[in-house]
Amino acid sequence: MKFTYYGHSSFAVEIKGKKIVFDPFITHNELAKEVDINKIEADYIFCSHGHADHVADLIGLAKRTNATVVGAFELTEWAGRQGLEKVHPMNTGGKWHFDFGTVKCVVAHHSSGLPDGSYGGNPMGFVFTTEEGNFYFAGDTALTLD
Repeated sequence: MKFTYYGHSSFAVEIKGKKIVFDPFITHNELAKEVDINKIEADYIFCSHGHADHVADLIGLAKRTNATVVGAFELTEWAGRQGLEKVHPMNTGGKWHFDFGTVKCVVAHHSSGLPDGSYGGNPMGFVFTTEEGNFYFAGDTALTLD
C-alpha cells in the first residue's frame, strides 16, 4: 500500500494498483500549495462529507480522471447533478466489496452541507479491509466512544 498526504484531510492510497483519493481539497489548501492537482491520478474518490474543504476539487478531479465517486447518497446525487456519471452511493452501516478490498461506512459526528448550500447527507467514516492492510478514515468526525 502506498500512501500520499496532500494536506488537511486530503490524501491518496494505492491498493492493488487502484489509486484512491480521499476528500480532494488541493487547489485552495495552503498545506497543498506545492501539489499540482493535474498530476493526481484517481480510480476512486471517497468523500467523508460535503464541506468545501473536503470536496473543493471533487468535480474537476473526477471528470479529468473518470474516477468513481463514493460517498453519502445525497453527496453522490449532487455530484451527478454536476455532470459526473460514475458515482457509488453508500450509507452508514453499508459495506461494499470493491476491486481493491472491502469498505464499510461508519458513523461520523459532524455536519455536511455542500458548496451550493444543499444538504450533503450524513457524514461518514470509511473502514477499509484489504489484502495490503486495513485502515480507518475518520473524515472530520468529532470525538466519540465508537
